[in-house]
Amino acid sequence: MQKIFYGGDILTMVKEDDAPEAVWVKDGKIAYVGTLEEAERLADADAERMDLQGKTLMPSFIDAHSHMAMFSQFSSFADLSGCRDFGDIVSVLKQYIKKNEIGESGAVVACGYDHNFLKEEAHPTAEVLDRVSAVIPICLFHTSGHMAVANTPLLREAGISKKTEDPKGGRIGRDGTGEPNGYLEELPALMPVLGKAFSRLDMDPVRQMEEVQNIYLRYGITTVQDGGASKETVEEYVRMARQNRLHVDVVAYVLADGKEIQALFREYPEAAGHYWHRFKIGGGKIVLDGSPQGKTAWLTRPYEGGEECGYPAHTDGEVEQAAKDAIAGNYQLLAHCNGDAASAQYLRCYGKAMEESGNPGKDLRPVMIHCQTVRDDQLDRMAQLGMIPSLFVAHTYYWGDVHLKNLGRGRGERISPAKSALERGLYYNFHQDSPVLKPDMMQTVWCAVNRVTRKGVKIGEEQCISVFDALKGVTVHAAYAYHEEERKGTVEEGKLADFVILEANPLKSDKMALKDIGVAETIKEGVSLYRKKTS
Repeated sequence: MQKIFYGGDILTMVKEDDAPEAVWVKDGKIAYVGTLEEAERLADADAERMDLQGKTLMPSFIDAHSHMAMFSQFSSFADLSGCRDFGDIVSVLKQYIKKNEIGESGAVVACGYDHNFLKEEAHPTAEVLDRVSAVIPICLFHTSGHMAVANTPLLREAGISKKTEDPKGGRIGRDGTGEPNGYLEELPALMPVLGKAFSRLDMDPVRQMEEVQNIYLRYGITTVQDGGASKETVEEYVRMARQNRLHVDVVAYVLADGKEIQALFREYPEAAGHYWHRFKIGGGKIVLDGSPQGKTAWLTRPYEGGEECGYPAHTDGEVEQAAKDAIAGNYQLLAHCNGDAASAQYLRCYGKAMEESGNPGKDLRPVMIHCQTVRDDQLDRMAQLGMIPSLFVAHTYYWGDVHLKNLGRGRGERISPAKSALERGLYYNFHQDSPVLKPDMMQTVWCAVNRVTRKGVKIGEEQCISVFDALKGVTVHAAYAYHEEERKGTVEEGKLADFVILEANPLKSDKMALKDIGVAETIKEGVSLYRKKTS
């Protein structure tokens, strides 16, 4: 199979001013980049000519962090993202129950609510959800994924009562008498209710996984992460891989201890650190704190107007062990760190583990996920450790106003400090943490370039970066994070023909219009997997 792409702008992402006329693709790889005349001379006479018709071709986008399996599950849940108050939530849930004919043997799981944007400026409670149903278990996921609310039947089924103590690394909301009020904070507190609710759901994981792949493709993404997979999730991916049902490359990081990760490597050696039918196990994941917009992220200084600093999810000993396991097992470790205290813990523990490993020069490329309040001195230390900052830069728009309120202007302005990372030569990348946000890469590029909040406030203008440097965060640098810089991330000879065709050239567009640039087509190894319908 041969194709020649021509007739539009081509961004190689090697140099900003590169302007080749054509790309010749042969057998799924890039065989030549340069003049159209030379591409025509090299290609076979029957090579397919692909006229870009003025559109822009560039390397396809690479998802640096999301939760693919969770995203596929959430696609079937009740959507609360448009709710403005508790009344809206009750109405949406009742309609969802009626439409899906859910009875007492079933359950309702909903997602997308954010207390910061509800009229009540508070989380709903079990009392609110009991107005929807006093018999059907109901669970609401906060948009951050770090908090949830359960109704009384679900609390009862999960065995959560006044006598239930707060789990380590989590909290159970209570009323004035100490009775659980339905609010649950962080995974240790969420797990009992999620287990009960999910066991009642009738889901089709394979169908849902195929549908969510199409969502990523519509946004120009051909490499996707599952950044917190379970053993069961890995097994599901393996089944799909065996059936050749993965159309994008999927990299899973297992949320487990080192022994279980190594056991999965042994059980599935074909996918241990390299692709097998588009699936590979990339390493491990650990969560060190919570959410800044939910005030559970672990800070060194309190949130504005109070004494609370959030709290850690693990002890130093536990984090050190995770780092030692990764270094000894020769695999990559991802750590969720939103607060600067969590960042400090990861840097401290990983650095100690490296020093004690006897081989501190290993190129394992550990990743700090989110980095919302990471400080300059911590970025300096990341450079020393070869650590990668994966920035959730879209926070500047979606929750920038909340961060300014919760963190104060000084800390709030510095969230997702991309410019500081760039100045230190770090291989920063950007992500959307789907299903927290849709995997809209051009929206994320827009955020990194402009840093404007929902209310139109400029937030940390000194941290704005150029369009080209922002595009690097979703192509070149994202490929590096997966140890795939030799195969992906740029349009160069020998690399995979993974392309996205955009309706306009981001380098020639108005900066404020970046988020409006649409994806016309997504190509994986020379094969078109998504093409926008035209009227």
